[in-house]
Amino acid sequence: CPLGPALLFAKTSQGREEGRRFYACSACRDRRDCNFFQWEDEKVSETRLAAREEYNRNQQPSFTHRQNVERYKNFVLLPLSKRRFCQECQQLLLPAEWEKHLDHQFLCDISTAQLKRPSQLLYPLENKKTNAQYLFADRSCQFLLDLIIDLGFRRVLSVGTPRLHEMIQSKASKGEDFRVRSLLLDIDFRYSQFYTEDEFCHYNMFNHYFFGGEAARETCQKFLYQDNGERVIMVADPPFGGLVEALASSFQKLMAMWKETEKEGHNSQEMPVFWIFPYFFESRILEFFPNFSMMDYQVDYDNHALYKHGKTGRRQSPVRIFTNLPPNIIVLPVEEGYRFCAICQRYVSSGNQHCEICNSCTSKDGRRWKHCVLCKKCVKPSWFHCNSCNCCALQNHACEKTDAGCFVCGKAGHKRSTCPSLSHT
Repeated sequence: CPLGPALLFAKTSQGREEGRRFYACSACRDRRDCNFFQWEDEKVSETRLAAREEYNRNQQPSFTHRQNVERYKNFVLLPLSKRRFCQECQQLLLPAEWEKHLDHQFLCDISTAQLKRPSQLLYPLENKKTNAQYLFADRSCQFLLDLIIDLGFRRVLSVGTPRLHEMIQSKASKGEDFRVRSLLLDIDFRYSQFYTEDEFCHYNMFNHYFFGGEAARETCQKFLYQDNGERVIMVADPPFGGLVEALASSFQKLMAMWKETEKEGHNSQEMPVFWIFPYFFESRILEFFPNFSMMDYQVDYDNHALYKHGKTGRRQSPVRIFTNLPPNIIVLPVEEGYRFCAICQRYVSSGNQHCEICNSCTSKDGRRWKHCVLCKKCVKPSWFHCNSCNCCALQNHACEKTDAGCFVCGKAGHKRSTCPSLSHT
């Protein structure tokens, strides 16, 4: 489809596959966004294949990345009065193109500072499952960059993190002593208007697809190569509605690309990763990366109503950093309410109290959790043990729902989200 190779899906019920397996778009979960559909065992005619290829060609951007780079060079040479950006087409305009956009709304006098912060110039694409461009708040972005520098990394593979990438690019252009470099991999091709082919690769993180082909793949491979002792870290911020399994597969392939570039004697190492995702996906992420651990730091977003810091959002952000780095080396800011737990050997939220029975700081959401002797684990403070369900739940939950059993395996006593069979289906 226009977003690259499709993924193979299967419908399951009661832990068993039902019906025929099918291919669908890797990035769009909604058929209205991409209607690609093909049965696994379907024979596709030459006519239909030709029509599909023609459709895919027509869906491609009007300019190539190289053309956009040339356009940008001409754009920055223009006097301020002639620098225009079409808000409807989301495109930098050269004077010869003004006439075609007369009935569109556009911004004038685009400054160099605005060009260095394209994430503020472009409209965020807020389809929760495909693009979900919820952009890091400056506080979180600055924390991530400071942490990366303190840990000794000088190269950042920015996967779906345009705001972190532009902060690095902006600082690098100002100061000669700033040595951090970044390569942005993103599905949003609009960024090709602002970055060269060595700074941005059009990339789909759901199927590890480089739209620029082998040349883009080589750009990524070259960036991952460690020379002069410069260490690389991957920072990924996927759409929260995306399939964890598909994302994990792509990240494993990027990590394998890094391993191929490694010098002899480092085969046992793994590329350092910050995977930014909500805490309630912890069990799913650990299925694919058992050596990852979740940090307590709450990542905030500028344009998300809920995922904001402090009292401005309706609740605290559930977004965390999952990493394969040792937790004891990741220092969280004390002034923002984090403390070091000497027993766990990691920084935790100030409300996350150490449980002597679990022998761990067990809270996931920043609040103080309580230990349930019957469940043999810590639970949220608003939960109470229900003898009918034989587990902790909200006080006003409906017990009868558990009689129907889990939607995945059909057994009673747990919900679909905690089904032990989930990883197999």
